[in-house]
Amino acid sequence: MKKTFSLLLLITFAIPMLFGITGCSSSNGASSVSALHFATMSDMSQKIQSAPQTVSDAYRFAVANPEATKNVPCFCGCGAMGHTSNYDCYVQDAPNNGKIIFDEHALGCSICVDITQDVMRMMGEGRAPPQIRQTILNTYSQFGPSNQP
Repeated sequence: MKKTFSLLLLITFAIPMLFGITGCSSSNGASSVSALHFATMSDMSQKIQSAPQTVSDAYRFAVANPEATKNVPCFCGCGAMGHTSNYDCYVQDAPNNGKIIFDEHALGCSICVDITQDVMRMMGEGRAPPQIRQTILNTYSQFGPSNQP
């Protein structure tokens, strides 16, 4: 009888938890990163399309959400290249004709991509731009100088 009860407990509680099947739902109201807006892959250059997904996602996010990435600095040293925000690591120019000129810097810079991935995650969690900016400052200032004053 004791074995049967133990087995019943295992089936009732442990197995659903292993597979994420529970009666509880997230109560923090955070939306998922998949709910964020991204530019289409076909709008990206061939090099960006060939990049690892985290990199191409960062480019697609930066293009579709310029204010989010202009709000935060980069700390990889790209200020010496004239970059003034994380956005500049992805976009060199965005003329009114819609033909974006990409900056290929972030194709080879994990700090730029990590910053953008963190911005994406925090936006998905519903955090406000000032809170996102402060978190980026706190997290990445150890890696180098900010490219924003």
